Amino acid sequence: MPDIRFYLSLFFRRLHYFLILVALGASAGITLAVILPPQYVAQARLVVESEQIPDELAASTVRTAATEQLQIIQQRILTRDILLDMANSLGVYRDAAQQPGEQLQPDEIVSDMRNRINIRTTGGGSRRDAPEATLVTVSFSADRADLAAQVTNRVVSLILEENVRVRTGTSGQTLEFFQQEVARLDQELSDRGARIIAFQEENRGALPDSLDFRRSRLAAAQERLLQLQRDEAALNDRRASLVDLYERTGQVGMQGGTQSSEQAQLNRLREQYTTSLAVMSPENPRIRVMRAQIDALERTVAEQAAEAGGTAGQRNADGSPLTTYEMQLADLDNQLEFLSDRREEIDAEMEALSTSIDQTPSNSVTLQTLQRDYDNLRLQYDQAIANRARAETGDMIEAMSKGQRISVIEQAVAPREPNSPNRPKIAAAGVGGGIAAGLGLILLLEFLNTSIRRPVDIVKKLDLMPFATLSFIRTEREIRRRRALITAAFALVLAGLPIGLWAVNAYVMPLDLLMDEVMQRLPIAIRRSVLPITA
Repeated sequence: MPDIRFYLSLFFRRLHYFLILVALGASAGITLAVILPPQYVAQARLVVESEQIPDELAASTVRTAATEQLQIIQQRILTRDILLDMANSLGVYRDAAQQPGEQLQPDEIVSDMRNRINIRTTGGGSRRDAPEATLVTVSFSADRADLAAQVTNRVVSLILEENVRVRTGTSGQTLEFFQQEVARLDQELSDRGARIIAFQEENRGALPDSLDFRRSRLAAAQERLLQLQRDEAALNDRRASLVDLYERTGQVGMQGGTQSSEQAQLNRLREQYTTSLAVMSPENPRIRVMRAQIDALERTVAEQAAEAGGTAGQRNADGSPLTTYEMQLADLDNQLEFLSDRREEIDAEMEALSTSIDQTPSNSVTLQTLQRDYDNLRLQYDQAIANRARAETGDMIEAMSKGQRISVIEQAVAPREPNSPNRPKIAAAGVGGGIAAGLGLILLLEFLNTSIRRPVDIVKKLDLMPFATLSFIRTEREIRRRRALITAAFALVLAGLPIGLWAVNAYVMPLDLLMDEVMQRLPIAIRRSVLPITA
């Protein structure tokens, strides 16, 4: 109990310091609460709506997520040029420009506008969480309520315009890309088709689709060649037999009603021709050869029949008439010459067919390569056509605002009450700070004071027990002077501090800006503890 009384006596002895600091804190807090200009915050709310048409029916080509889209829009509307144009058109800093002193620089305006514009996104959810609606809150703080609402609505308009511009621009660029891709693939497809046609025209006789036909022609030519060789061998045998018979007998064997060799050969050929027509086409090369042989033999037999009574109508080079032997020998030579010419034609045909057949495999590989490239390019072209159709649908969806869009659910209106500063809190903080400072000063003074003030202090320091103690008594003059100093200090605090703060606010720097600069220099922990009071 004696210690408590002693400490109370010390407190009352230093009460004037405590009161001065309390008055100083209260004066500062109340002055700031009165002088600080009001700050109005206007707020607008937006919502990101999903696509109006289901993706299963028609999908938009803009696949940007809502949160990412909002971040892109925020960065675009907070650019330097847009903020300066907004500040100038709405007169955000018109009052500051009219005040004497240094004018605000563009960098300062941009920085201040970015600090005062607040765009906050909530909802949307993650892939693991249940989907939520994406809400956007836009706010702006100003010293006038109407200005705060105007700037907020302007920011909302910029967000809506930029969202439409971004989405339509993206869908338009997608459509333009696929249009160019379709045109490029169409031109390349035409070039590839022209190359295939040119190759087929250049190698018309050596293409794989006619390989079987050429092989059959080659086989038929070989058969004709073998038949010609057999016929030629038979004619050579007949000629040799005729020559041998004539040399041995002097006759050619045409007596009375005996048929000539030509007539007999003609009859055999006619029988073979009739039999072959039953199983072969008249256009068959073998039938055509037999027909030519029959025609030639018919002419020979007709000539022989016309000259059966003599040979006066035909003569040798010396003018003498031809004998039957000479006529038959000439006929055989003509037939051999005809067969030789036919054999040369067939040999040339077989050589051309063999050459084309040998070229067919390489031409087939080349043609398959060209066709494969053409087919692959055609698949790309068909895919590009389908993508262009989807891009056209997506562009139409964005043009009609049927895709993902941002809608305003609450426009910004001029607030009735300022959002800051919180004047009661500022005043209470000033009083509380003064009380804490006064108590701290008293504790500091008593801690640093080592003078002896009680008998017990003498015992503790000198280890002596005094018989009696006398307290220090001030004179009347000292008491009046001490009271005058305390009164002057109170007057100075109560009057000088508000006047000083007013002068700083009016002629040096507005107190809210000064407090912002001071807050920026404070540590983050202190700043977080102070901001709720000034907000």
